[in-house]
Amino acid sequence: QVQLVESGGGLVQAGGSLRLSCAASGSIFSINTMAWYCQPPGKQRELVASITSGGSTSYPDSVKGRFTISRDNAKNTVYLEMNSLKPEDTAVYYCYADVRGNWRTFRTDGYWGQGTQVTVSS
Repeated sequence: QVQLVESGGGLVQAGGSLRLSCAASGSIFSINTMAWYCQPPGKQRELVASITSGGSTSYPDSVKGRFTISRDNAKNTVYLEMNSLKPEDTAVYYCYADVRGNWRTFRTDGYWGQGTQVTVSS
């Protein structure tokens, strides 16, 4: 099994910044894509940023230029730097990891963190 533990959420004023972290532990041989999703109140979960094991990143237009995803492969950790935060960024943020648990197989499984609340006040 694999556990993802997020940290760094909180309350911030509009225009402020926050940095989220997510550390993966457990039965990990390697991790392919890691990502951050958000789920605003009353809405569906949506992709915020993703990063491949090689460091290629992808963002939706809503956060491009404001959010930066990065990872430390040696620590199995992914980060999300959020700048110029807006009230509409208020959501629970979840990290996701596509994990290869065993060197004997190329099979991967997806795992989610428990979520961390980010609240941006106007």
